[in-house]
Amino acid sequence: MQSAEVAVLIDHTLLKPEATTEQVQALVDEAAKLGTFSVCVSPNQLPLQVPAGLKVATVCGFPSGAHAAAIKAAEAADSVAKGADEVDMVINLQLAKEGRWHALQGEIQAVKEAVGDHVLKVIIESAALTDDEIVMACEAAAAAGADFVKTSTGFHPAGGASVHAVELMRKTVGPDMGVKASGGIRDAQTAQAMIEAGANRLGLSSSAAVLAGFDALEK
Repeated sequence: MQSAEVAVLIDHTLLKPEATTEQVQALVDEAAKLGTFSVCVSPNQLPLQVPAGLKVATVCGFPSGAHAAAIKAAEAADSVAKGADEVDMVINLQLAKEGRWHALQGEIQAVKEAVGDHVLKVIIESAALTDDEIVMACEAAAAAGADFVKTSTGFHPAGGASVHAVELMRKTVGPDMGVKASGGIRDAQTAQAMIEAGANRLGLSSSAAVLAGFDALEK
């Protein structure tokens, strides 16, 4: 793939809690230069001024997911009111580990209702789940009306995205739902592998390095 084709799949991300306004502005400037799909920032950075064509994504229940569903829904509603185009919510992992799939679907549905027509991505922390749990979490997200399933926050000690998880997630949700790979993708080879596995969105903080790697592969 050419770097420009990859750039439009990227949520250019800065979610460090200590990120400053100046650093977020640098993120926006770099995203515009690189041609990424969006920037992804913490809710406290909203509202965020961006150039035309650049989307704004944020997170919800981040990074643990251990929040009441009503709190997540309220956070998501506040974010879209402040201009977020997309919201990446972290699931309640307790529900997944205990097999409480109906409750998990209800949580996701509450957030989807809060964001309305805006895009909702559901972070399942795939590295912390078994294959069966990944499948069931993806099915719950699809049933709740989410737009994407997403591998990871990048903050969980179990790890980030894996090719196996992305393949399993894509197989589970089929061709019409989004799959976002995020967490630990720092070079072009890894990004390419995630895309080939079925990811149609990438969460990257090292976007410039990854895209430079694709430029190098083209030569």
